[in-house]
Amino acid sequence: MSAPATFSTPVAPVSTSPLTSKRFLRILYADDVRELRDVARISFSRDGHGIECVADGSLAINRVAADPNFDLVITDHHMPNMNGVEVVIRLREMAFPGKIMVFSSDLGSLAASEYERLKVDRIIYKPVYPSVLRGVIAELFPGAALRTELPEFTRED
Repeated sequence: MSAPATFSTPVAPVSTSPLTSKRFLRILYADDVRELRDVARISFSRDGHGIECVADGSLAINRVAADPNFDLVITDHHMPNMNGVEVVIRLREMAFPGKIMVFSSDLGSLAASEYERLKVDRIIYKPVYPSVLRGVIAELFPGAALRTELPEFTRED
């Protein structure tokens, strides 16, 4: 099992610009573990992004075929019906214009090589921590809304 990916992307300072100037993403997340889908839904929603979650790769492909306007597709590697590599192959065949990220608890060298060949934008090893995920989102989508950029509210007495 590999250690969680680390990134040296600096965290952007808190923005004083209006929240509406930030880009909110449309994200599709495929994972067979319901609890992980729930965590992703909560994390991305808190940052203002729209997220749809599906339970396997074939459902993800069907969803993208119906609506290809997602900015990001995140797929788990190990899933029933269609694994992450198969999802990425199908997305590439469909000429999906967005970015693709893979989550995995373990990844063999053959699968890692295949993802590299398929030009996956990022592989992140589980457990995926929200701070790491926010760093990756900031790197892949400059100008995307991040929770650290939400305006701070002060309490008036």
